[in-house]
Amino acid sequence: MKDTHSDSDALIDIRCCRICNQHSVLVPELTWRMKPGEAWLVTGANGSGKAAFVHALAGQLLIAPLPKGEVPASDESFYHSVFAGRTAVVSLEAAAALIAEERARDESEILDCEDAGRTVRQYVCEVLGGSSKKNAPLPPIASSLEKFPAVKLCGLEPILDRGLRYLSTGEIRRTLLCRALLSNCALLILSDPFAGLDADSRCILLEFFDTMLKRQKNAGMDDFTFPRVVLSMERFFEIPAGINKVLEFSFKRISFCGDRADYERMCEIRRAERQKNCEQEKTEFLAALQKIRSESHALTQALNDSAVPDTLIEFKDVNVGWGDHAVLVHLNWKVKKNTHWLIRGPNGSGKTTILELITGDNMQVFREQIFLFGKRRGSGETIWDIKKQLGIVSYRLHVEYRMVGGTDLQSVIVSGFKDSIGLYEMPTDFEKATALQWLRLAGFAGRENESFGSLSYGEQRAILIVRAAVKNPRVLILDEPCHGLDETYRQKILDLIETIAGTGLTTLLHVTHDPSEVLECEQHILELHPNERPMYRILSQVC
Repeated sequence: MKDTHSDSDALIDIRCCRICNQHSVLVPELTWRMKPGEAWLVTGANGSGKAAFVHALAGQLLIAPLPKGEVPASDESFYHSVFAGRTAVVSLEAAAALIAEERARDESEILDCEDAGRTVRQYVCEVLGGSSKKNAPLPPIASSLEKFPAVKLCGLEPILDRGLRYLSTGEIRRTLLCRALLSNCALLILSDPFAGLDADSRCILLEFFDTMLKRQKNAGMDDFTFPRVVLSMERFFEIPAGINKVLEFSFKRISFCGDRADYERMCEIRRAERQKNCEQEKTEFLAALQKIRSESHALTQALNDSAVPDTLIEFKDVNVGWGDHAVLVHLNWKVKKNTHWLIRGPNGSGKTTILELITGDNMQVFREQIFLFGKRRGSGETIWDIKKQLGIVSYRLHVEYRMVGGTDLQSVIVSGFKDSIGLYEMPTDFEKATALQWLRLAGFAGRENESFGSLSYGEQRAILIVRAAVKNPRVLILDEPCHGLDETYRQKILDLIETIAGTGLTTLLHVTHDPSEVLECEQHILELHPNERPMYRILSQVC
């Protein structure tokens, strides 16, 4: 819906509207304006309506007028945006969609060799006159991409000729940002832009915000020489100084709209209130968790009691790379029972590669000396022999589960017992009952019949963490588990992981860039240093 009744000084003017998809109303009432000189943060808890608002601004959901009987007599319903058709979104969801697209284009089986897919250079050039068709020639401008300020700003020079499917999560996000900057968009929406980025990348991004927001502050109505920026984040954390306005959603409605200073004062009051109840809530959560675990103990006891060597995982002189790009070089590493590991290093250093060698999602595992539970990979074990002993939370798993998004939440949790993406066999009564208990514990009581695809990205991540924990696995693999989680879910998940580690039954392998998410139990560190020799260091005693 568009209307010319909007005030002339508004870049975006939404009055007495609602946000809908084809099936339902997602935000029942919405009034908001964005004026020149304003730099907005959109925030709110997982499932609050924030994601729907962002999708609506991008034109992916409908901003519709309220029914006539719901519009005040003194007002009218309209929506106007000067950015119509010129909005780009960079988000975890957009990154997941890109990886899913690359998988759909993969022709390795047809070619009988590895299909490298599109490179970063090809993908970026698609908005500069290039074609997205397979094997299409690059436009002439492709040879000079290294000179583009946006390419330098996003740090893409070293990875321009690498395949998209070989990028780390952080590298994919930077690629999407660069492409958006070169796309001539007028409005750039960045959703949780710091998630999964290393410290250097976060500094680069903060500098980018400072530059863009300073320009935005002084730009006139008709100045589109650079995109305006709207920032969307789950948590009020690491917010650029140039942000001066905040829009918060709670329970599908706007709960705050105003100046940043006023919002910060409100957050302080909330934080003090939350601190009062924090210990009691944590105690109740852990008691409920212990009850569930004790009831499910019989089902998983056989797995945990069966003979297993003291060394769960071992890498012997492992070397992995693609083409001329070396990712892991002469890596020697052991994981013993009940020794919890933090794996850290900059974006693209090989953290996810290590985890995918363990899970079998990287085929180079079969040519290297990698041992799981006392057996060398490729010595006759099936993928199911391995997966039944692992719990996995990763970006790759999240992408795969989004492709079967119609699965209901109870079935998603039960699939953790089956090690499947989706549920393809009849669950037992015990499995169904246990899944309901875990959903209640995680704050999803009564929502077991909702589809996975209908949830926000953060809610999906919370469900996948519960799925990984449900069977008490020998090794719990956590690749940036708190991506997209609001503060409440984040604390619940960290408490859950810490409790699992304390049982002595499960060993943690945890990848995170956020120092506040490092757990006290993670006393061993595998630290990766790309382009150095040796390319890793083994440390201990995290404080």
